[in-house]
This record gives sequence, C-alpha cells and structure tokens, in this order.
Amino acid sequence: MASSPKAAPEGCRLYLVTPPALDPAAFRDRLAAALDAGDVAAVQLRLKDVPDAEVIRAIELLRPVVQERGVAFILNDRPDLAVRHGCDGAHVGAEDMPAEQARALLGDLQLGISCYDSRDAAMLAGESGADYVAFGAFFPSGTKDTDVRADPDLLAWWSEVMELPVVAIGGITPQNCAGLVRAGADFLAVVGAVWDHPDGPAGGVKAMNRGIAEASVIG
Repeated sequence: MASSPKAAPEGCRLYLVTPPALDPAAFRDRLAAALDAGDVAAVQLRLKDVPDAEVIRAIELLRPVVQERGVAFILNDRPDLAVRHGCDGAHVGAEDMPAEQARALLGDLQLGISCYDSRDAAMLAGESGADYVAFGAFFPSGTKDTDVRADPDLLAWWSEVMELPVVAIGGITPQNCAGLVRAGADFLAVVGAVWDHPDGPAGGVKAMNRGIAEASVIG
C-alpha cells in the first residue's frame, strides 16, 4: 500500500505535481529519476482538458512507477477515475466537483481540496471530509495563471487550529520555500522547480529537499 499525505511523518515533505502536458511513455523515466533522488510524499497527475482515454493511459503507465516506490498517486479533478483505476486518491478544486460528492465517490481514498487563500473554504473542506487542504499560489507561477496570492500566515493559522495536513503550492522553489516550511506547511507542491531544473528532475528533487531541510533546521 502506498504511503499517503495523511499518513506522513512529522516535518515538511515534497509533493510533486506533473507538468501540464506530457507524453506518459516518455515521462516514465523522468518520473522514476525524480522519485529515486530523494523523499517524495505524493505525485499528483494533473492533465487538464484532455480526453478520458488519455488520462487513463497516463494512469496506467505512471501509477506503477509511483506506487512501487511507496509514494501516493493522486489524480487531479477526477475522483471517479481515481477509484476505477487504482489511484490512492484525488484532488479537486473549487470548479471541479463539490467536496461532499468527491468524498462519497472516493470512500477511504485520499481527498485533497484546493482552498486558494480562503480560510472559510478550508474550514468547509475539513468539515466535508478532506484529508488535506491546499493553499496558494504563494508566489508567481509559470504553470498556472491565478490572481490569488496566499500569505504564509494562512499556513501558521491552519497549523494552530487544525490537525489536518496543509499543502502549500504556487511558484515554490528551493530559494523561496523557507518561509512556508517555518509557517507550518506539511507539504510543498511543486512543478517547475523539479521538472524544469537545470540538472533534471533528480536535481530538482535533491534541491527542494535540501531547501526544506535547511529551513527546518534554521526554523
């Protein structure tokens, strides 16, 4: 059974989100290299506006790479496909599916919910059965256009009032992650910091884990 964000040990960990477009057959080796380079808690497959058949093919090719390494495989947007195709859970945003519906579909599988910069949305997500909430974007992102700018104070507030794990996302790099780690993020979700790293995905994972470790020691 793959590990999950819900069951993560103490300390901030890395949560990988796949690039917005990929050829799953070609991407398998890059994904394996990233996961073999250091600690990763979860991988989210995030493919927007593509046919179900393409999503299913990507799941079939990439899920074994992730789960064989004891890492949680999370599907973005589609709890129904997550259940049918052996994923460890699903992540939904405000426009994807009501949290209660996603929770009902997933059963005991993991449910993550994007809460952007809203404390109210996060509280509702927790009440609706989320296993973790996500805040962001914290920094400008080249992956997703958003007008939302979340403040690290959100992470500190959530960590003080709730036990539910919290994910920080949006433009996070080894250079800017320290404040999020110290504020209480349980996970840092990244895209470009790993997949676009000049030393390849393995170099990106190593750099992010170094950044997390250094922030944890200093903090």
